Amino acid sequence: MLTIIAAIANNNALGKDNQLIWHLSADLKRFKKRTTGHHIIMGRKTFESIGKPLPNRTTIIITRNKDYKHKGCLVASSLKNAIKMAKNDQSPYIIGGAQIYKEAIEIADKLDITYVHHDFEADVFFPKIDLNIWQEISRENFKADEKNKYNYSFVSYLRK
Repeated sequence: MLTIIAAIANNNALGKDNQLIWHLSADLKRFKKRTTGHHIIMGRKTFESIGKPLPNRTTIIITRNKDYKHKGCLVASSLKNAIKMAKNDQSPYIIGGAQIYKEAIEIADKLDITYVHHDFEADVFFPKIDLNIWQEISRENFKADEKNKYNYSFVSYLRK
């Protein structure tokens, strides 16, 4: 079950200047809970914005740079190769960035999306979720609070 996990704004914004635009404590906790113990697949820029391998996960970085290496990480030349590297994981996660999401949405089985109910200025965006292809299977809505500045929803989709 190949899952894309992402937090996106009303306008499909993902980030700006290779950084997340918002900080939602609940989203970070959900991300950690879902991905711990699994392979996480990401592009090089996303990895470099994180800065290090995340604990208790196998990090796979996709890059065209054949010489790229980072201690504690696997490196793949393509999304296809990254998925092959994660073949022993029943539930690997695609965690970004925009280019990897665009490619992965064509083959993923599931989407775990945090919708941040706000529009943001951004330079990278999540691809449109086509409801002819994706079926919403769960939704939890939350109001902003002291740890989460914006209203948000956790929504999961399965490929039809």
